[in-house]
Formats: sequence, C-alpha cells, structure tokens
Amino acid sequence: MTSLLPRLCRIPCNPFAVPSSSSRHYSHLLSSVARPLRPTPIGPIHANSLFWERDRKGGYNSKQPPPSRWQLLRDGLRELRQEFALFEQEWREKLASDALVVFRPGETDVVFNFERQEQLDRWVVTSDRDHNQGYSDARFELGPAGFGVFHGMLESRVPKDGRIKRSGYANITSQRIRKSFKRDSFYEWEQYNTLVMKVRGDGRSYLINLASEGYYDILWNDIYHYVLYTRGGPHWQVVKIPFSKFFLASKGRVQDSQAPVPLNRISSLGFSVGARGGHDGQFRLEFDYIGVEYDPSHTEEFAYEMYQQQKYIVAT
Repeated sequence: MTSLLPRLCRIPCNPFAVPSSSSRHYSHLLSSVARPLRPTPIGPIHANSLFWERDRKGGYNSKQPPPSRWQLLRDGLRELRQEFALFEQEWREKLASDALVVFRPGETDVVFNFERQEQLDRWVVTSDRDHNQGYSDARFELGPAGFGVFHGMLESRVPKDGRIKRSGYANITSQRIRKSFKRDSFYEWEQYNTLVMKVRGDGRSYLINLASEGYYDILWNDIYHYVLYTRGGPHWQVVKIPFSKFFLASKGRVQDSQAPVPLNRISSLGFSVGARGGHDGQFRLEFDYIGVEYDPSHTEEFAYEMYQQQKYIVAT
C-alpha cells in the first residue's frame, strides 16, 4: 500500500473544492453530500449517485446496440448452465488438490497452451484499426504446425482527422480468469519468481504486459512491462524473465512510484508490438507455451531503484 498513497493524492484533499474541467482523474463531489455512500455506476453523473467515475474502458467500448430482452433471457439461461458447471468444477478441484505439493524448483508449470483453437479463443486481439485510429491489422491463429501465431501488418499512417497523432500498434491479451457466477479471480503466482515462454519471433521487440487491476478506478490501468527480444530465424528460443525485472506503468506512462509485481493479483497477460521508429511492415510471433517457474538461485526482489519522495507529492 505504500506505493498507492502518492498516486491517490491526485484527488483534492478538500472535498468541497471544485476541480477544473481539465482534471480528468478527479472524483467530483455532488451537491447532496448527505446521501449514504453506495457503489458508483460507471459513466456520467446520475441523480442517485454520489461520485462520478471515468469509463472503465477509457472510451474504447463497443459501439454495438444493446441486445433485446428476449436475447438477454435466452443468453442468460444458457449462461446459467455454464455457471453451474463451472461451480461444480471449482469444488472438484478444491477437494482434489494437494496443498502440500504446489510446485517444484526448476520445473515449469505451463499456464497457457496453444495446441487447440479453443485455447486461442481465450485471447483478445486488437489493433489501431479496431478503434478507427490507424490501418494496422493483426490476427492470432492456429498455425499449420499446431502453434499459436500472432501475426499481421503494422502501418504507422495516421488517419487525417486532425485528432489522432500516432498510430501503428497491435496487441493480444488473455481474457481475465474468473470464478463461477462472474466472480473475478486472479492468477496466484506468489510461489514463483520467473516467467517462462517458448517462442519463435521475427527479430522484433515485443512488450510483455502483466495486468494487475487494483481495487480503485485509478489503479484499473496498472500494467507491469518488460521487453521480449526475439532473435528471428527458424529456431525456437526459451525465454526466462524474472518478475523482479518488470516495471510499473499506467496508460503507457512509467510511474515514479515503483513497486514489485503483486503476483497474487495478476488478472491477464498480453503482448504488444508497435511501428514507431520506422518499423512498419509485417510481424510474426509464434507461441509454444507460456508458464511460470521457481528459480531458487534468483533472490532479487526488485531490480530498480526506489527513490524517496515527499509525502502526498508525485510528479506529473
């Protein structure tokens, strides 16, 4: 919680002070302060809400119209069967698991496989084209050799709308794991200290993204990054990256207040590639597996210097 305080101080200390219209990260207090505090609906201010919060997706929501009541009822009954099946699976795993034997040092526990199409369907592919912010194209498909292939074309050409300044990116992100009945869950990697993956790249550098969504809206975009350097050529490479090497960023900005990766609150894993610096053209990254490992020889907790800052002050 020590790294949380400097970032939460963006909210004004005086609850009755009215922030400027350009302060997008502040919570606006409504006039009726006597109402009891309740969960805040995401979106604009409502008559029965106390605070205003920014959109969880930052404006990148789908533009599709809402489904009809009949479709909601039909899909809800189908979902109910799936949720009960998932609930039964949870209890089977809980009763069958052996808490004494969780991991072995030096052995890789595979988290993501890419052998079947169902496993690839658990990943979300996005690019600047999906948000009308560019012309790049990306796909995540099952290759002819039975491996996951993240490939496409990067184009840094900017749409002529007078608003967009940069473009040229593609990304894949694993869907967030959850428990039955839509309960959020996290990957519990506290007993591990190394991320392991077997990949075959094209010589480009890719950005690894470990999302750790926090409790508050200001922490929803917390992502820990590190660079994946690929060799190119026909040979596979086994990459081992300690979690201590990952650094904290939010919405693409590296944070002044750093902290080690909270390995008990990893919500998703992703990979990004960009065309900045004249790197337009095709890209291709193949995956065999992604897993975690405990390396007893690695004792580093965090690789970066921690600067002492004044209380309640953070650089912008």
